[in-house]
Amino acid sequence: MPKLIVNREIVEDRWTRITAADDGSVTLPAEGAVIVPYQYWLAHRDELAGREIGVCFAPDDEPESLPVDANHFGVIAVDFPAFTDGRGFSIGRLLRERHGYTGELRAVGDVFKDTLNYLWRCGFNAYAVRSDKNLEDALLGLDDFTEAYQASVAHPQPLFRRRA
Repeated sequence: MPKLIVNREIVEDRWTRITAADDGSVTLPAEGAVIVPYQYWLAHRDELAGREIGVCFAPDDEPESLPVDANHFGVIAVDFPAFTDGRGFSIGRLLRERHGYTGELRAVGDVFKDTLNYLWRCGFNAYAVRSDKNLEDALLGLDDFTEAYQASVAHPQPLFRRRA
C-alpha cells in the first residue's frame, strides 16, 4: 500500500487516486475509497452517490463551481503537475478560507520536500510526495522555516501582529 504524509505523520494511503485516460474515460474499482477527477465527479455525481468519494482538482478547476458543501468529501486532492505551476496553492487556500473545508486537503503530483512548508501555509495537511523522493526526508520540509512574515491559512495574522 502506498504511503503519504498526513498531519505530519507517515501513514498508509487508503484512498485510490483515479486519473482519466487520454480519451477522458475513467475506470473505477468495484469498491473502496477513491479520488476521482473533479470534472468526472461533476458529470457523474449521481452515479457515485453512496460511495466513499474524494475529488482531485486540476490546476484549471475552480473551487467556486462546487455545487455541494466542500466538507461533503472525505478528501480533496489538488494536482500540482509541475513545480512551476502554482495554481494549486490558490485552490488550497480558497478551499480552506472561502469554502470552510476542514477535511484532508492533499497535494498530489510534483510534490517534494522544498514545497511542503509552503503547501502547509496554504492549508494543505496531506502530501503525496513524488515516488522518487524519500518520505522521511520530505517530512523535514514542514519545519524548514520557523516563522513567516506573511499571513497564511496556518497563521492568519502577519508576523508583526503576532509579535505583540
